[in-house]
Amino acid sequence: MALFNRDAKSFIKLISIICFLQISALNGQLRVGFYSESCHNVESIVSSMVKEASQREPRMPAILLRLHFHDCFVQGCDGSILIDNVKEAEKNAFGHEGLGGFAEIQKAKTQLEVQCPGVVSCADIVALAARDAVVMAGGESYEVETGRRDGRVSDLSFASKMPDVDDSIEVLKEKFKTKGFTEKDLVTLSGAHTIGTTACFFMPKRLYNFTGKSDADPSINPKFLPELRSKCPKNGDVNVRISLDNLSERKFDDQIMHNIKNGFAVIASDARLYDDNTTRAVVDSYLEITEKLNPNSSSFGTDFGLAMVKLGRLEVKTGLLGEIRKVCNSFNKM
Repeated sequence: MALFNRDAKSFIKLISIICFLQISALNGQLRVGFYSESCHNVESIVSSMVKEASQREPRMPAILLRLHFHDCFVQGCDGSILIDNVKEAEKNAFGHEGLGGFAEIQKAKTQLEVQCPGVVSCADIVALAARDAVVMAGGESYEVETGRRDGRVSDLSFASKMPDVDDSIEVLKEKFKTKGFTEKDLVTLSGAHTIGTTACFFMPKRLYNFTGKSDADPSINPKFLPELRSKCPKNGDVNVRISLDNLSERKFDDQIMHNIKNGFAVIASDARLYDDNTTRAVVDSYLEITEKLNPNSSSFGTDFGLAMVKLGRLEVKTGLLGEIRKVCNSFNKM
């Protein structure tokens, strides 16, 4: 009987340990250096990919940065935006029009699979590439937490709540609030538009029919309106691309904040940030430190890094959740 009791207690103890380990895995946490032992070259491989891609395509930093935001805003940062082997994949949603960088992410994944097969998630590659893209464009570096796993669902219907260029400031604030972001986060993350381009596809309402009366958005500086209309003429080619920051398209700086304040924002959603008292104050705070009016304010570059870390934690899959894909555009076969 004593032997039975000892065996029973040992069995119960073993089951308890297994349960603890499973719970710990399910509650796995992101951390800086997650791959330091399992795949120590991951950051250098991703960084090299970003550098090579940016030399080949100057718009690549903005493309990779945008890819991370769009991935995280729908179902969290789980690489679901990369999937293309399902009928109604998330990447085909209207809100994701013009996304790119997929081949570059897969290039890094292919190299990593050679060195560390089945270890690094596509979601983490996207997050690391976004940071390296900011640095490549001259922005401040920040540490990227890793340990994400790739999601097993990609559905375009889940992208219906993506921020839209023609959203009002109230709608933009609500969409970001739903994801746990503050008004300051909204402004700071929108600052990503300091680099890159947009398509004329997104401009007609703002330039030609803002209130339904064949008018332009009154927030556009009168000196800037003719320039925008010349680049995106009425009934013109909607695929023509124009700079989001007319003065420093390829430099990651705070010029976008000056543009927003002075009526030189290109897309409507950026301009809307100056319609609201709270978001306007955030924009002004970044200009105050630039103009040395308030040296105690935090800089846009520093805050952007903090906001990106917060973005990177959004609804992540860790531990036993999700999977580590073999290729980024396809779910593993079950």
